[in-house]
Amino acid sequence: MKRNSRLTYPVIAAAADGNVDAINTVLKEYEGYIAKLSTKKLYDESGNVYEIVDDELRRHLETKLILKVLKFKAA
Repeated sequence: MKRNSRLTYPVIAAAADGNVDAINTVLKEYEGYIAKLSTKKLYDESGNVYEIVDDELRRHLETKLILKVLKFKAA
């Protein structure tokens, strides 16, 4: 299966240099993965299961990704 990634080297290099649009492109690329990692299961009193995205955890993961991108040394 082939993916159409928006993360080309110029986008990554621009994001590492602090370009906001490029950083947003990186975040958009990982949006689904971050949402999946941020999903929690909640149970009501009847035992029904609900899945929710923990917004605090999602923001924490996005922040960590941004910090790692900004530390990236583009050659």
